[in-house]
Amino acid sequence: MTEIRKTEVQGVAKICWAAAGSMLYLMLALPFSGVGASTAAPQEAGSAKQIVAAMLANEDVAAQHRDHYAYLSKERSDRTGGHLWTEKLVETNAGKVRMLLEEDGTPLSPERIAQERGRLAGVVADPAAFQRKEQALKDDEAHARTMLTLLPKAFLFGDVREKGEELLIDFRPNPEYEPQSLEERVLHGMSGTMMIDAKAMRLHHIEGRMPTDMSIGFGLLATIHAGSSFATSRDPTSNSATPEWKTTLIDSAIDGKAVLFKVIARNEHAEHSEFVRVANDLSVAQAVAIAEQ
Repeated sequence: MTEIRKTEVQGVAKICWAAAGSMLYLMLALPFSGVGASTAAPQEAGSAKQIVAAMLANEDVAAQHRDHYAYLSKERSDRTGGHLWTEKLVETNAGKVRMLLEEDGTPLSPERIAQERGRLAGVVADPAAFQRKEQALKDDEAHARTMLTLLPKAFLFGDVREKGEELLIDFRPNPEYEPQSLEERVLHGMSGTMMIDAKAMRLHHIEGRMPTDMSIGFGLLATIHAGSSFATSRDPTSNSATPEWKTTLIDSAIDGKAVLFKVIARNEHAEHSEFVRVANDLSVAQAVAIAEQ
């Protein structure tokens, strides 16, 4: 394989992975801009478009005042090599500090604990390097925020259905919308359902699925297979009047192939729990100390 062809393959795979990541972040607690919706309750109870606009506006307001938390994460993904990792995460302005506690339900051996503490000592010794690494993830989220502006124009919404205190709205691609990039094409290929908390007007759950194979470059560059899916849930951290809504579930199964049968896959199942508020101005060293407790 020539170097040019390798670059093409890697580029397509990176784009498809980024698009899959955008789907996971779609309608999470990410800032939303460009809709111009009011945070007031929808004027028509049955107007899905108004309800979605109000929810997105509320997410935007909440994103401007997001606090930091420490929490437990149980994740099985490509990152964990298929193992179930239990980690303690601490949010900081520089990024998320992680401390591995268990693998496949078994506490780490003394040797691996020492390795983890050694890794975190390196983070404390060079916080700038840690921040640069975490910034790449933040850049992905910034891209997802841009993709979020597509929601009102790239999708059509079904009728609003009530389920207890939740509003359920189906979404599907708007055939009149012309995607402007490969990322948009992947995003635009998904259909699914969102669940909105009727009282708080906040996103509670969203899930989507690729109903048919989606070809990029007539299948010559890449194909995302039918059945590729994502789901994510968000829940309030407390019963207060203005609780923080945090992501409690991420579930993705993105499957496809790029040119020359290079596999494109993104598989992740993560559950977050036991959220505890921490100071918004934590230093990386302070976050490491909390993670090691």
